[in-house]
Amino acid sequence: MKNLIQTIKNIFKIEDLRVRILNTLLFLLVYRLGSHIVLPGVDPLQLDALRQQTSGGVLGLLDMFSGGAFSHSSIFALGIMPYISASIVIQLLSMAVPYFQKLQKEGESGRKKINNITRWLTVIITGFQAPGYIVNLQAQVPSAIISVSNPELVSPFQFWLTSIVILTAGTIFVMWLGERITDKGIGNGISLIIMIGIIARLPASFRDEFASRMNQGGGLVVLLIELVALAAVIAFVILLVQGTRRIPVNFAKKIVGNKQYGGVRQYIPLKVNAAGVMPIIFAQAIMFIPATIAQYFPESSASQGILTTFGNYTSFWYNFVFATLIILFTYFYTAIAVNPNQMADDMKRNNGFIPGVKPGRSTADFIDDVMSKITLPGAIFLALIAILPTFAMLLNVNNNFAHFYGGTSLLIMVGVVLDTLQQIESHLLMRHYDGLMKSGRIKGRSTVASAV
Repeated sequence: MKNLIQTIKNIFKIEDLRVRILNTLLFLLVYRLGSHIVLPGVDPLQLDALRQQTSGGVLGLLDMFSGGAFSHSSIFALGIMPYISASIVIQLLSMAVPYFQKLQKEGESGRKKINNITRWLTVIITGFQAPGYIVNLQAQVPSAIISVSNPELVSPFQFWLTSIVILTAGTIFVMWLGERITDKGIGNGISLIIMIGIIARLPASFRDEFASRMNQGGGLVVLLIELVALAAVIAFVILLVQGTRRIPVNFAKKIVGNKQYGGVRQYIPLKVNAAGVMPIIFAQAIMFIPATIAQYFPESSASQGILTTFGNYTSFWYNFVFATLIILFTYFYTAIAVNPNQMADDMKRNNGFIPGVKPGRSTADFIDDVMSKITLPGAIFLALIAILPTFAMLLNVNNNFAHFYGGTSLLIMVGVVLDTLQQIESHLLMRHYDGLMKSGRIKGRSTVASAV
């Protein structure tokens, strides 16, 4: 306890770190306040149907990432998801389009151009998603829209125009907040915004679970067992997020004048889970396609079977297909994120080599073989974490609280928390203070799988 208090004192002794932490808290507070400001022309008391719709599925994922702003019809309803979608598109284009590959090799100037393109693509994606959100809002809760219930006060055209502009501006503002947190705060602003949205739902979920145990039986003993199980799952996720396979790399000696350069051994940390949470997000999106298509053919027996299978999140076949898709997408996204040929070329250019492996093509094949071997257990563990909430639901854990036992939310929270602690620890060590841990340093996303 004394060490913790001393560490907190050390953190606030560093003026730059103190200012960055306070800036981060201020920006996050602005984001959370904006998440509770309802769109003009919408009655917040009539949104129960929308909240029920976002209790699961893809819309539930969007609502989780927006911290409940989606289901509250907030000005930040679309949240940061359009920016994430734009970033994924740019990342995929960087693997296939020579222009983006060229920008990646241009250093800081190329990164700035890619960021500008990502911002403009975010605006375009938001421009398409905003009308879709309004259409869904009118279909689910028409009574909540004043232009529908009382067109004399607000015309439908006026509501549509103002809502689209506000939703687009809201997403741009959230994107700006994320960039300000990165520049003026403790870094990784987009990830922190997503994480704070997820954590915002934790108190209400825990309250519901506590009330459920008190009313339906089990009491504090069962609740304590659930919390111990949750702690064990978090520890398991930390092992997955931090897991790396280190490949030794030697650098040839070079003597210039009286000085010797190179001749040292370093390591390439290949991540066990290089894909992060993207395979779960992709798999979740695809899992709802069959049920969506089947809804257009309600009289077909095959459609009824699909709806029965893919509409039950706790069924065996749903989770089997879900886990299989996650494993496949993990390999796919790892192949995109990790380029063995580029790594081999960079080592050869810097006079580096893996002991016992020839530089060039043999090095690329060796790295690719190692990645293939460590990706399989990483993909299986990732699939297991993704379906853990199902087991929690089968054990009568409240649905909202069960989502924190695995899946996207837990992976994001663990990854971002580790990354943030690593940023703070770097500031402490740079000023010659003790780190946050006595044994070893905290690994951030510079060495582990990205949370987002």
